[in-house]
Amino acid sequence: MKHLLLALFLMGGLTSCDSQRTTTSDATPGAQTDAQPGDEQLAGGISIEALDAKYPDSEKAYFAGGCFWCTEASFTRIKGVADVYSGYAGGELENPTYEDSNTKSSGHAEAIVVYYDPEVITYDKLLDIFFVAHDPTQLNRQGPDIGPQYRSAIFPLNDAQRQAAEAKIAALNDSGKFSQPIATTIEDPIKFWVAEPYHQDYYENPNNPNQGYVQGVSKPKVDKVMKEFRDLLKPEYLK
Repeated sequence: MKHLLLALFLMGGLTSCDSQRTTTSDATPGAQTDAQPGDEQLAGGISIEALDAKYPDSEKAYFAGGCFWCTEASFTRIKGVADVYSGYAGGELENPTYEDSNTKSSGHAEAIVVYYDPEVITYDKLLDIFFVAHDPTQLNRQGPDIGPQYRSAIFPLNDAQRQAAEAKIAALNDSGKFSQPIATTIEDPIKFWVAEPYHQDYYENPNNPNQGYVQGVSKPKVDKVMKEFRDLLKPEYLK
């Protein structure tokens, strides 16, 4: 399968996340609904503080696993997940744009923030989903997407999350499930910046279902998560 995807990529049938990005006119509406005063100056149109205020009873997790279109869609389907936003994390540049992240020098990775109910879905189970939703053995890339902005990373918010992430990586390395060691890094939680509105709910956008990247890269990853975690899917995603 990997050889087929590579062949499609080389022939132009499978492109990278960067080459297939949409314009703002294709944005899924609603991403800025809960913005606070001053948020209009942010690239994403809303701050992480505004999102935190929107979900005061939820816990939060940050993950980076390649193109955020794929990881966002995978976690959106899970019971107990209130919402998922695409964004940038891991770098020191403030208010980064998509173009900034693609310079490979901003330090930011394409990441997601997951708001979830720990009584329905645990952080440990979110980690399980994360390690299925992408290939954690690839260093600074995911398939056709190459560069440190596509790295596999976890940004724990407290000691409990950090210990859970460390234990999960150790267990996976010991399990023999992967032929290569886990390349996922555990990084300090530098501020998360919400990505531009046109990146939000990209997989769900009716303008995008037949796009080459969505069909060739995003859909297989989302389908894999839905198959392996069928018992955790929200009712609307059960087939």
